[in-house]
Amino acid sequence: MNRAGRQVVEQNEVSEVFTFSLGKNPQRVLIEGKGKNLPLVITLHGGPGTPIPFSVGCRGMFPDFTERFLMVYWDQLGCGINNYQLDSRYTVDSFVEMTAELIIEVKKLFPNNTLILFGMSWGSVLALKVLQKAQGKIDGVVTWGQVLRKLFLNEEVYQALEKAGCPTRKIQKIRAITADGFEDQDMKLLAGSVRKYTDGYFNKKGEQAPLFPIIKGLLTSPDYRLRDFRAIMVNGASPAKWLWKELLALDLTQELAAVNVPYYILQGDTDIVTSTTTIKKEIEASQNPCLHCRVIENSGHMPGKAGMEAVLETLEEAAENVQ
Repeated sequence: MNRAGRQVVEQNEVSEVFTFSLGKNPQRVLIEGKGKNLPLVITLHGGPGTPIPFSVGCRGMFPDFTERFLMVYWDQLGCGINNYQLDSRYTVDSFVEMTAELIIEVKKLFPNNTLILFGMSWGSVLALKVLQKAQGKIDGVVTWGQVLRKLFLNEEVYQALEKAGCPTRKIQKIRAITADGFEDQDMKLLAGSVRKYTDGYFNKKGEQAPLFPIIKGLLTSPDYRLRDFRAIMVNGASPAKWLWKELLALDLTQELAAVNVPYYILQGDTDIVTSTTTIKKEIEASQNPCLHCRVIENSGHMPGKAGMEAVLETLEEAAENVQ
């Protein structure tokens, strides 16, 4: 950890790695913030199995966030510091249950604090579905890249690839992919094609978030070992194709329309992975006053610099509206 990170940690009233039993597995969770009475933000990362940018190894690395919030960083089971070889017992609902258990444990420690969930992509599934299990414990939700339905396998993706010049043979293979028959090579084809031919993942016009300081910080983290760092990308969640089959078959339209806490969705304007066009239409159709959508220009499915700034601003807005 560098000097600036140490200074941040020294100024934080809370900076501790806790061990909680989640899904009957001991899992380590970092809670960090300048004051113990600040609003809580539980971060639910993407993937499954990709604890970036917020992870247990991020002690002292996000002062803009820990100045304003008690940040709760959880590497979900199967990755990072909580790497574990998943098997088919671990379903989407298993992770939702673990999220609910994490909320209970955190509220035991900080019973009077406002609690906001922040979910990215896969994490947005957990954030939305856990609302049914944690009634009265969650004060607000912020998501980036909200998963709704027909993830990847939809006409918008196919047409974007065609327009961007993806070879006809590739598009034919992609159109033939189904949720039931989904295999590892299908994900490589889908994700690789969207990255190569479109701005669906990363918008080339937008300024990207600085990854090098995060990588350097993780490599020098007092809480991460080298194997934890490696398990950010290659881990026990990597082969979990059954989770992807569930994700591809999900339809969360009804759950989204029924939310009863302030729910803020941030979307990149060129995101076709979790379709921004579809999200906007569904929010308008629902006429639910709890639902809010903000579209960030020159952004794809992964937030760049402007996206991370929007996340911080929206978390502040969510906390202020509760108070």
